[in-house]
Amino acid sequence: MGEYKHGDMDITVQKKTFDGFVNTVKWSVVAIIAVLIFIAIVNG
Repeated sequence: MGEYKHGDMDITVQKKTFDGFVNTVKWSVVAIIAVLIFIAIVNG
């Protein structure tokens, strides 16, 4: 096996996946909060 060198691996795909995950979680939280606020206003 070859020598391991820290930082040699191409991680562009992993970075795109992680960025997409963070973006999905962010917008999901915004949507959930909006729905909860809407429910609170309607049931006021």
